[in-house]
Amino acid sequence: MARVVALVPDLLLGSNVQGTLVAAGHDVRLASSDDAARAALADGADLLLVDLAAVDGVALLGSLDAPPRTLGLYSHVDAETRERALAAGFDQVVPRSRFAREGAALVDRLLA
Repeated sequence: MARVVALVPDLLLGSNVQGTLVAAGHDVRLASSDDAARAALADGADLLLVDLAAVDGVALLGSLDAPPRTLGLYSHVDAETRERALAAGFDQVVPRSRFAREGAALVDRLLA
């Protein structure tokens, strides 16, 4: 079981992310803002998942002293966001649609 902080302001996507990962046995804390994510990370986390289409995950990652593993989600039509996130140090960045299909497996491989 991994401890996941999911910075996903959209309620529907957040619910889907949480449901997918909880069903796979992970403990998920949803955060709707950078400050809420930082507070959740202070309690310890194995993974930070960020909806890059909704928040500036690059700035958040840059503000963290020792971030956990990171997974970014982006809109498949926004390749620039993907490239920025990878350049900033995100461990993996995938389209939201791929996460919907393979979310638990992506997290498990990333944390292995």
